[in-house]
Amino acid sequence: MRVIIITGLSGSGKSTAARALEDDGFFVVDNLPQNLLLPFLAMGEGALEQRQDLAVVIDARSRAYLKGLEENLAAIRAAGHRLEVFFFDADDETLGRRYSETRRRHPLALEEGVQEGIRRERQLLTSLRNLATVLIETTSLSPHQLRAQVVKLVRGGNDAEPLLVHLQSFGFRYGLPPAADLVIDIRFLPNPHFLPELRASSGLDVAVREYVLTQPTCREFLQKFEDLLDFLLPQYRREGKSYLTIAVGCTGGRHRSVAVVEALAGFLSVRGLLLKTLHRDIDKG
Repeated sequence: MRVIIITGLSGSGKSTAARALEDDGFFVVDNLPQNLLLPFLAMGEGALEQRQDLAVVIDARSRAYLKGLEENLAAIRAAGHRLEVFFFDADDETLGRRYSETRRRHPLALEEGVQEGIRRERQLLTSLRNLATVLIETTSLSPHQLRAQVVKLVRGGNDAEPLLVHLQSFGFRYGLPPAADLVIDIRFLPNPHFLPELRASSGLDVAVREYVLTQPTCREFLQKFEDLLDFLLPQYRREGKSYLTIAVGCTGGRHRSVAVVEALAGFLSVRGLLLKTLHRDIDKG
């Protein structure tokens, strides 16, 4: 298995890194005592889905268990696992500011305050820093930049993280999809509901799709919207977004929105994306 230890100073970005690895397919365990690592790996071999890669957060919260770390890491490598240690750091002023902004309590801060806690933590984690295979300085990085850097490291220099696009049709009559990033209203298109021969069909049927998609207004809309997607999707990917939900709505969510989502799916399927479609309201009304 590929095993990445995520460690470093509190407030340096370990949680952001853990979420990035989880989105990239890693099984992530937070705050596992390091002396349980090898038993956990032995127990998990064959159990994790398709020998899933593993990321484990070990930091000052596990300070009582840091003794013998070097020997345990050596044993993990000897067992045949590919082990990496990512150590995250930032300057003291930045760490203090981040704690001030989040109003969280530093795990090693006593009555002396955050800066003394940072000093204690640096001293405690010296051995872990010396064992690091990768040092990541986050002082000047935004969360998006940090995420992109972590993904680039685990992908061997390829920072083009696949973007999962959810295409969803819906009916405004039944409310907006709560998780949508982009909502497109196509109620301006002619409605097949008012044609008796099409009313009982849906946008999955050839006759309805031909009626909707051959309208000059629909053809022009699709051309302009596809141009917009060609611009937007690389920008979302560059900012570290791992998924995007595009919701296309008509009145009832049965005819126009379904046909347009199917057309957009065909357009996006050849652009190197992970793609899922859902017709939320196709069977209503």
